[in-house]
Amino acid sequence: MADEATQKAESGGLKKAPPTFRFLLGEKVGMTQVFDKTNVMCGATVVKAGPCPVMRVKRADGPDGYWAVQLAFGEAKEKNTPKPLLGQFKAAGIKPARHVKEFRVASDPRVEVGQTVVLDNIIKAGDYLDVRGESKGHGFAGVMKRHNFRGLPGSHGASDKERSPGSLAARRSLGRVLPGQRMAGHMGCEQVCIHKVEVLKVDADKNLVYLKSSVPGPRGGLVTLCETVKSRKFRVEKIRITIRKDKMGNIIAPTKKPSKAKPAA
Repeated sequence: MADEATQKAESGGLKKAPPTFRFLLGEKVGMTQVFDKTNVMCGATVVKAGPCPVMRVKRADGPDGYWAVQLAFGEAKEKNTPKPLLGQFKAAGIKPARHVKEFRVASDPRVEVGQTVVLDNIIKAGDYLDVRGESKGHGFAGVMKRHNFRGLPGSHGASDKERSPGSLAARRSLGRVLPGQRMAGHMGCEQVCIHKVEVLKVDADKNLVYLKSSVPGPRGGLVTLCETVKSRKFRVEKIRITIRKDKMGNIIAPTKKPSKAKPAA
């Protein structure tokens, strides 16, 4: 009990979740430029991630039948929150939030209701993350914008055909367009995941993460951050070894320093 009280006092009254649970909700702030470890200027996306209070924990041995954790993020007014969702917030002892998202896990996450997932506890510079978000909506778009078609030539009497899709079917007897044909239609508003995004910088005081990649969605959109599913979880610094060669191109072996003679026993 004394350790828990000390931890709460150091974290500003928050009971932090264990660092093994690496899921966070955030908000896209915008883009900027940051110098990486090799002093190269990189384009970076700034995401305000956390703090995310734990709203509910689902258990495999419970009525839900699977392991999952629900996180809340943002602020919302009580009058604008639906009554069923407001009851869940009150049962968890947290304030109404704007976003609620569930993360499924394979085993017991060792997370309790009332804990808070914070940024400085789970993410550091050099880590690789999977970033998910909803892409920008572009409405009804043509084939050149939606599928990157080249378009038809604007010469030889081809009037108003520069941005048309061209032929839709190859066989006359078919009488229909095959499923999957790339045509004009609704573009955007889809869930997009970018794998293995490197973390350039972490500002724990302001809950900001600088990512070395573009992030789907507009400014202010909801962003999900989690540990990458790829095999390499963090950046590995490569050690460069200089190979010396003579004028003929032969590799010069490094000279070994003479070792001191061992005293006789």
